[in-house]
Amino acid sequence: MKGIRRLLALGLFLAVLTPVQAAGAELSVAGKSAVLMDVATGTVLYESNANEPLAPASVTKIMTMLLIMEAVDSGSISMTDQVTASETAAAKGGSQIYLKAGETMSVSDMLKSIAVSSANDCACAMAEHIAGSEEAFVARMNQRAQELGMKNTHFVNCTGLDDSPEAASHKTTAYDIALMSRELLKNHPKIKEFTTIWMDTVRNGTFGLSNTNKLIRFYQGATGLKTGYTSSAGYCLSATAQRDGMELIAVVMGADTSQNRNAACKQLLDYGFANFALIQPELTETGDVPVRLGTQDGVPVQMGDFSGLLIDKSQKSSVTTQVTLEEVATAPVSQGQRLGTLKVLSGDQLLREVPLVAAQSVPRMTWGAMFVKVLKQVAMAKV
Repeated sequence: MKGIRRLLALGLFLAVLTPVQAAGAELSVAGKSAVLMDVATGTVLYESNANEPLAPASVTKIMTMLLIMEAVDSGSISMTDQVTASETAAAKGGSQIYLKAGETMSVSDMLKSIAVSSANDCACAMAEHIAGSEEAFVARMNQRAQELGMKNTHFVNCTGLDDSPEAASHKTTAYDIALMSRELLKNHPKIKEFTTIWMDTVRNGTFGLSNTNKLIRFYQGATGLKTGYTSSAGYCLSATAQRDGMELIAVVMGADTSQNRNAACKQLLDYGFANFALIQPELTETGDVPVRLGTQDGVPVQMGDFSGLLIDKSQKSSVTTQVTLEEVATAPVSQGQRLGTLKVLSGDQLLREVPLVAAQSVPRMTWGAMFVKVLKQVAMAKV
């Protein structure tokens, strides 16, 4: 059943749950399933058969790229490391850059080839480089999927190829694809240096790459992310774009043509940007909260856990904030201790309460330090 779920993302300190009022009629999107998700909050703005397990084809490589980026960002590998292609990697079919067994290429060029040209041989080579074998890497893919809450996903390979009998169980959903896309974009933004490439080369300029995601060139603000196609999966795409401080993920699975797939993702992104806005209130000039009996006289505050607030775009001009801080805190003060509240309002309507917390710890003064401080105050009073 097709429908639009317009809810504010739930936060730990949500004061009032208010439906996001969308403008416009219910969408009708091509493909077997679709999802539109906000990156910052994880709010689903549209869904159609979002939890139906389907073959994802090369959209699978979003998880492959996520594990590569996690390995790079953790320091276990670097972009300059040289990766040697095995016979198994070189024998991969489908989209490839035709690696030869024993050929070496940097992690950076391998990742570029995966992101831009969906190179199956490079995906396999990177899987072997990180985990020792594709099978071990796939086990990590499935483990990571469970950690991300991808409840209807089972990976069999790192490429999305469905040319083997066991690949019949290689399935995921539009919603699960949105989850892994969000994780990749939100926590590893460097990936966009690769997914936004339109044309480039590897092998010292001798092999050309052209992005399989045509929205990169033809959709304003496009940031990625990954296409997929096999005859059984149909045309799939996780398309991402950023405008006015808001980044969206549009996932379409099982479209009948690449043109319909691209048009469906464009339709979803257009809908999201036209009807919603992400509010990121700034905390300015609040001053420190005074601290009694502390090693310092005050402590600065910052916003607690808050990834933004998604609202109807029509509300944006009426949004205001109010800050309330405790008059004084008594040491010891722990970093992250709640010391106030920031209210986000639209007119008289409370949209969200955001905790304001101590930006650092303030230990309690020792008795000796208290005595010295009192003596100094007395001495200054006599002067």
